[in-house]
Parts: sequence; structure tokens; C-alpha cells
Amino acid sequence: MALPKEETHMFQGLDAQRLVALFVASVLLFNFPLLALWDHDARVFGLPLFPAALFVIWALLIAALAWVVERTPEAPAPDGTD
Repeated sequence: MALPKEETHMFQGLDAQRLVALFVASVLLFNFPLLALWDHDARVFGLPLFPAALFVIWALLIAALAWVVERTPEAPAPDGTD
């Protein structure tokens, strides 16, 4: 006996928009014009600015991605509309 096939959409609506926005932000942040802002002979806590900035931007994008993917879904409205 086959179970009824349920269509589940993993990411819809606002979650999908947030994922697309994170993708666009990461493409922009790791592309030449904005990445060139960090290419200076400066040091942060003894580390060169460029690798430190790359690591911080990368870590913030991963944290934002984890927040979007792992948060609990919003409860539907009591009147049945989404």
C-alpha cells in the first residue's frame, strides 16, 4: 500500500527571499570592488586586515545562513491565512 505523496516545499516565501538575499550579499561582498576596500597595509590585533576581513565576512554570512535555515517556522495566522 503506497502512502499518499505529499508535496513539501522546504523554503517558501520569506525564507526563500532571505536565502536569495544572502546569496546576492555574498556575491557582492566577495567580488572585486567591495573586496578591494579591505586590501590595505593595516593590521587588526596583529593580523593583516585583508584576511581578517575575509574571515569575519565569511563567518557572518555562515551565521546568517544558519539563522535562516535553522529557525523555527512561523505559526500560521489564527484565521487560516498565511
